[in-house]
Amino acid sequence: MEGQNSDENDKKYFFGEVLESVAIAVVLAFIIRFFLFQPFYIPTGSMEPVLTKGDRIIVSKIHYRLDNPARGDIVVFKYPIDPDRDFVKRVIGLPGETLEIRDSMLYINGEFVEQPFLSPGLKYGSYGPVTIPQGHYFMMGDNRNNSEDSRFWGMLPQENIIGKTLLIYWPLNRVQLLR
Repeated sequence: MEGQNSDENDKKYFFGEVLESVAIAVVLAFIIRFFLFQPFYIPTGSMEPVLTKGDRIIVSKIHYRLDNPARGDIVVFKYPIDPDRDFVKRVIGLPGETLEIRDSMLYINGEFVEQPFLSPGLKYGSYGPVTIPQGHYFMMGDNRNNSEDSRFWGMLPQENIIGKTLLIYWPLNRVQLLR
């Protein structure tokens, strides 16, 4: 009899341990997914050549709680026209800056800005000048001729920003950290 109770206690202990481990894993996954990091899928070619259609990325949701977006950051955000949709674009203009595009050349506060992430020879016209309001950012896709961005829907409010893109994790032949 004594051996039978011991077996039952061992089984209860084992199942209790498994249940506790699963509960901890679920809580940790929830915290990581909703507060720290989130995966996203790239559905279009608007960020080519850096991000291509079908890439899967990891976004840091905590990054901009510690720091402000910087020019050149690739950011995931809630689309201002339809907040149920997420977009990914590059930060081009910062709050308070005057931005102008003349003959496919970017000028911030009247000074030319290099954009080494663009495909060589890319032509995408002119825009502006515009002054970016405080608390807003000017966003553009790297594939400028195939990107619905701030040139079309205006400035991005800071509160729409979800996070900073850290890396491509899929497909395996494209795994890389993004700077």
